[in-house]
Amino acid sequence: MNDLKQQLKELQKRFTEAFVLVNVEKLKETISKNQILMSQPNFWNNQEEAKKISREVSDLENDVEQWENMKKDLSDTREMLELDIEDTSVNMREEFEKHLAVMEKEFSILEIALFLSEEYDKGSTIISINAGSGGTDAQDWAEMLLRMYLRFCESKNWKTNILNISSGGEAGIKSVQFEVSGRFAYGHLKAEGGVHRLVRISPFDADKMRHTSFAMVEVLPQIETEVQIEIKSDDLKIDTFKAGGHGGQGVNTTDSAVRIKHIPTGIVVQCQNERSQVQNKDKAMSVLKAKLKIYYETEIEEERQKLRGEFTEAAWGNQVRSYVLHPYKMVKDHRTNHETDRVDKVLDGDLIEFIEAYLRKLQEK
Repeated sequence: MNDLKQQLKELQKRFTEAFVLVNVEKLKETISKNQILMSQPNFWNNQEEAKKISREVSDLENDVEQWENMKKDLSDTREMLELDIEDTSVNMREEFEKHLAVMEKEFSILEIALFLSEEYDKGSTIISINAGSGGTDAQDWAEMLLRMYLRFCESKNWKTNILNISSGGEAGIKSVQFEVSGRFAYGHLKAEGGVHRLVRISPFDADKMRHTSFAMVEVLPQIETEVQIEIKSDDLKIDTFKAGGHGGQGVNTTDSAVRIKHIPTGIVVQCQNERSQVQNKDKAMSVLKAKLKIYYETEIEEERQKLRGEFTEAAWGNQVRSYVLHPYKMVKDHRTNHETDRVDKVLDGDLIEFIEAYLRKLQEK
């Protein structure tokens, strides 16, 4: 059991260092202060602010509970290991190995939150996926990525809402834009921005040849507070058109979809999946404001071109991650060099190890 004791000791050391940074006592103080505010008779007069405070209290209570549960679990496990169970007790050893593996995974998830300290990391996000070079295969690949991200969001209990989707001619999708609502959604999913490359035997090729496909993923923070950006009506070109795809009675017979172009920057946004033109316009304006805020805060022209969709081509040489299904199986992130042969798991939404590797890489800079 000595090796397991050493493994637990190392995990305990990492946890202790992280526990100091979290400062659970300070979190409890914040919870108490907010609970006093929530007990005031006029607390719900401003419903938006009240909801924000209530959500923060709930999130902080959950944080405290998780960290304190981990602390207790580590203490209990250490006491059990100190019983000096003989190495010949194979079943007991296997149970401890499994338990330690679970605790390490749970701690890694808690530890990731410590890396998410940038301005928008705690908030929700807006994701766009656009098929790149590769024809029908690229459009199918874009739809595979959409499924992958929706499955990942489902595993995190985040709410998703598709704002705009354009179907492919034969299969897949040309583009899609969706919002993800949940705590730390942007902080996690910002790791996914860039060109994603797929190598496989094409299901659309009668000769069963190997094809390479590309898709571009754009990740923007969803800015909840009112963005202080002046948008002149003369700077906007607003078009309405019939919404395509599923959406209920009348969706294809009324001009409910909205496309907005910001003429000075060339940024174009659109929304078609809400029930009315007014709702679609509001959503589109929200996305435009988020893009403009990032655009005007960015000093590097290359980053501005990316926001306009003009710079990084979804093609050879620009990929941030490769997914190979043939002649071998591998997913490799070219920014971190993290890789795995568990391709099916990754495509089913198991992205956390790639996200963790990316966030750790950012900490090194």
